[in-house]
Amino acid sequence: MKKIIYILVLMLSFSCASTQAQNYKTHKVKSGETIESIAKHYDVSVSTIYALNPDARKKLKPNAVLLIPESKNTTQRDPSKSTTTKELKEFLKHKVRRKETLFSLSQKYNVTQEEIKKYNTFLYANNLRKGDRLEIPVFRKITKIEEVNDATMPYTVKPKEGKWRIAYKYGITVPELEALNPEMEAVIQPGQIINVPNLESKTIKEVDEAYSYYTVLPKEGFYRLRIKTGLDKEALEKMNPGLAESGLKEGMILKVPYDAKLAGSTTALETVGDTLMGTVELSTRILDRETKNIAIMLPFKLNKINLDSVADTKDFIKNDRATAISLDFYSGALVALDSLKKMGVNLKVNVYDTKNMQSELNSILKNNDFNDTDAVIGPLMANNFNTVASALERENVSVVSPIIKSVKMGGNVFQSRPSDVALTNKIINHFKADSTANIIIVSDKKNKETSALLKREFKGAASVVSRTNKKTGEDAYYIFDQDLIKVLKPGNNIVFLETQNDGFVSNVSSILNSLNTEKTTVRLATTNKNSAFDDEEVSNHHLSNLQFTYPSVSKIIDEDDNNGFVKKYNSIYGETPNTYAVRGFDLTMDVVLRLVTSENLPRSVNDAPLTSYVENKFGYKKKTFGGHYNDMAYLVQYKDLKIIEVK
Repeated sequence: MKKIIYILVLMLSFSCASTQAQNYKTHKVKSGETIESIAKHYDVSVSTIYALNPDARKKLKPNAVLLIPESKNTTQRDPSKSTTTKELKEFLKHKVRRKETLFSLSQKYNVTQEEIKKYNTFLYANNLRKGDRLEIPVFRKITKIEEVNDATMPYTVKPKEGKWRIAYKYGITVPELEALNPEMEAVIQPGQIINVPNLESKTIKEVDEAYSYYTVLPKEGFYRLRIKTGLDKEALEKMNPGLAESGLKEGMILKVPYDAKLAGSTTALETVGDTLMGTVELSTRILDRETKNIAIMLPFKLNKINLDSVADTKDFIKNDRATAISLDFYSGALVALDSLKKMGVNLKVNVYDTKNMQSELNSILKNNDFNDTDAVIGPLMANNFNTVASALERENVSVVSPIIKSVKMGGNVFQSRPSDVALTNKIINHFKADSTANIIIVSDKKNKETSALLKREFKGAASVVSRTNKKTGEDAYYIFDQDLIKVLKPGNNIVFLETQNDGFVSNVSSILNSLNTEKTTVRLATTNKNSAFDDEEVSNHHLSNLQFTYPSVSKIIDEDDNNGFVKKYNSIYGETPNTYAVRGFDLTMDVVLRLVTSENLPRSVNDAPLTSYVENKFGYKKKTFGGHYNDMAYLVQYKDLKIIEVK
């Protein structure tokens, strides 16, 4: 019943706020300045400047921007400075007397020795002598009052501009920007006026959408950045002017390539077909604090649930698969939304019960404005999903399919579940890499097409077809030992079993297990792991001995991993999350994190080519004429009575 109670909490809002108790200003270091002179100028202690600017202890570099705390001395300073210049007024005649020198004359007339020489040029080649007639310049002093440039200047926030973008442009960190604006809320709004460092326009950087931007973590050096980005120190300094002078600083925002196919190392390399793609950890990126609007559409069918009767509710959920899946999916999504809130993500979430009815969908679409919606997750069923995607395509609202295998690929569609073709290609490409294997294809008559496909991919593969009932002519779903013995070879044998019949799975796996020896090793595989392989007649010991391998949309959580999501889910609902609950968590996390680290969902496809979470991974590709599809599948196998990922 916990899930039902949580479903009633349909409207969620997220907010966070930060305050600063201390006011600050910034100071751009000029050549020749010292910490002591700056501290004296602002009437603060050297230690307080070091506390806010730890890098200044190493070296004070010109043009570096320092945070300066407000002085406790409230005496107002003159916000201007004066400069005095000399203007020639007239000349005085002077005849040099005995013992007079240039020094004594400069003191007498309050001019410099150089100024006397300038207007009496013969003194450059001759010494001053008694009787020389000189013209002594008389200057008029002119004092000019010059306004001192403020350390900060006002800045008007532009549409879709978050704190990190502004901080990057002005070469400071987000905390430093917040320190300059103590009253600034967690989410800034377009048109809002804030303080930024007063820099020359040519030194202000622009955010280039062709790149990604990374926030330097505490104690993170160039070595760790090279592992994460594939760029060494020289490459990072070249891409980020000023980095060589300032060095790495916690919270600093660096421009890095978004393309994962980089020279050098990348994080969490994973083989996808013939391509090396780096997994992007979105939660470590700079998060846009602007509020994102998402909608979740699922067939909860709350109108048919009798909350007054626990027994009736349980029976309804047990017998209605769409409602059960929706509740499981949404329970995982709720955990994701709570995690995102704690990360500081600001969300407005609208949840709609589609009731699995076209009429209800039409009403939802008619009575609600989706123009400001960043993404819709759902609906669950293909027909309903196609209706929503088609209706929102004109508004260019991204619509994400949760678990559907096949949908109409409109331009705004994100099909998050890998297709059956992607799954099949995953295992075919894996075993194609093993040139020493003897491939055998076992299938029933319903899977002739799959058998033919495998024979085309694996040239020379042997095939075995299930026996036929001689009386009825129908498939009998069994084979004999000799059918396999005659095609097995000493060494490595890979047997593909293509069927949806549990009796046939039990029959074949039992025979293969008996034929699996040290000299003739047998490994079982399939392109389509369905419920037949999970039937109680099928021995898990046999599947484990045969290292049963298959492609999967998701991997299985290892309970020994002490996964944080599993622990949190269990603490809320009192049970271990099933596949749909994990899917709800993973997909919701991915959609929202893509929205807060990229301009929009389509843009995130370039910014984050591959992401992975608890059980699912997402690597979207764009159809030439249509939307985006996820072709990232796992390869898993039975081993020691566990299901593990094949690396």
